[in-house]
Amino acid sequence: MTRAQTTTAAMTAAGGRRWRAAAAAAVMLVAGWPALAGGAPAGARAGVPAEVPVAETAPVGFASVNALGHNGTTGGAGGATVTVTTGAQLEDYAGRREPYVIRVSGRITVDDMVTVVANKSILGVGSTAEITGGGLQMGSTTRPGDNVIVRNIRFTGAEDDSVSVTNKAHHVWIDHNDFSDGYDGLLDIKRESDYVTVSWNHFHHHSKAALLGHSDGYTADVGKLRVTYHHNFFDGTDQRHPRVRFAEPVHVFNNYYRDNALYGVASTENAGVLVEGNYFQNVAHPIHVGYDKSGPGRVVERQNVYVNSGVPQTAGTVVEPRTYYPYTLDPAASVPSIVQSGAGVGKIGL
Repeated sequence: MTRAQTTTAAMTAAGGRRWRAAAAAAVMLVAGWPALAGGAPAGARAGVPAEVPVAETAPVGFASVNALGHNGTTGGAGGATVTVTTGAQLEDYAGRREPYVIRVSGRITVDDMVTVVANKSILGVGSTAEITGGGLQMGSTTRPGDNVIVRNIRFTGAEDDSVSVTNKAHHVWIDHNDFSDGYDGLLDIKRESDYVTVSWNHFHHHSKAALLGHSDGYTADVGKLRVTYHHNFFDGTDQRHPRVRFAEPVHVFNNYYRDNALYGVASTENAGVLVEGNYFQNVAHPIHVGYDKSGPGRVVERQNVYVNSGVPQTAGTVVEPRTYYPYTLDPAASVPSIVQSGAGVGKIGL
């Protein structure tokens, strides 16, 4: 994506990567632009102001790619803006055919999965927006769920998945949310979905965090499921950060893994996963090649930090994500402070 395209996306989708230092001027970063000088981890030296992530105004990663008739991911840009306070209102606007920017205010209880169809932005207001009891599903078998943005929402107590990107949904950006205490997966991406970015989310108090690929037998996912996971905080979740089948390339960069009881990343069924610039702390099995009854995938790992963690498994080669999009890699040693400062809700001023 060119700088001009990135700037256009920033104007329509709301977010570029920005940083600010205490008592210093803000510096705006967009994928592919120069990084902030220095790059020292927050708190690394006494008297040095911490770099605090503010937010992106457009996705970095696969959701930014021009493909399948979309110029990146813009959500409901150009549509009407509405504020919802009930599950019925959310379900109504999320299912309409027209583009909408849907602002979620306060705590909303839903009974099941709310179907979100094409060209929607679902944005939490302030730091108290919450969807509980159910979750969001991108599209259905008859209505596409492409070009969707979900930001700044706390998801709790889902009866199934908290968010399901499924049924050939593509160009989806899941950013700055808080996921916990669900029933099945917190964030599943499956059934031929494609061009997705999962960024700056906090996953906690749950076992199954992020599945990528429906099942070992669902070979229709081959050639799809191109997903970027960056700057997420996998905080005490047990597994699936992500667990990948068939997909290539999957890009896992600058995430913070802490106290993950079973494993960090698993590449299975000939998936191709690049794991780079992450920080693994107290993770006995940071990277698996194959898992449970699933056959082996391929993994390239580089520039990761392993603290009180096991030895990562690697195998084969993987298509480079840079053939699809530019990105700036933060030093892995800085990741815990950067991610804890910036991930989750209440950080992006919506």
